[in-house]
Amino acid sequence: MKTRKSIESGLSDLSKIDPRIKLLWDNVGTPLPRARKQGYKELLRIIIGQQLSTQAAASIWQRLEQANLFLNKSNFLVRSDEDLRGLGLSRQKIKYIRGLIESINEGTLRLDCLDRSSDEEAINILVQQKGIGRWSAEVYLLFAIGRADIMPADDLALLKSAGYHFGDGKRWTSEKLRNEAEIWRPWRSAVARLLWHAYNVKVI
Repeated sequence: MKTRKSIESGLSDLSKIDPRIKLLWDNVGTPLPRARKQGYKELLRIIIGQQLSTQAAASIWQRLEQANLFLNKSNFLVRSDEDLRGLGLSRQKIKYIRGLIESINEGTLRLDCLDRSSDEEAINILVQQKGIGRWSAEVYLLFAIGRADIMPADDLALLKSAGYHFGDGKRWTSEKLRNEAEIWRPWRSAVARLLWHAYNVKVI
């Protein structure tokens, strides 16, 4: 699900069974695909963005690019902790990033295998890596691989948006979002994108 057409196809099907989807879609329009490339860089982007504002994460990413760290992923292994911390990375994230790159270099984490895995299998592969929890794995599958049936139910923006647009205005719990999302299979990614889009264009 990396194109506008695929998102619209999913939302169109779901609008026939859930009027809340149609109402919100009519109100805020179709989300942009926001597709990402597969690979270690996108996982790094997700790790760096954990518990940070979008603006703060983008600022750190820009500094890393300006330092030419992405020319070779092993650059993260040879640069000192002091250098990396000076670019905005915390000690914990430095540890996670180095661990990820070492796993890829050693072949213990093979990102190319994810395409041949089911959603749950792919999530289970990714969460074996320190620094990658279920939310991070789901976001990678949704945006980088383009899986159609992913609902990152621990995402704060999704919980707020779902409660505001589909509920009584109160933030949903992760459990409630997961339960509600069952009727949106096999297009849960389309709803996640719609709820993120609504969160970004509406004041909540």
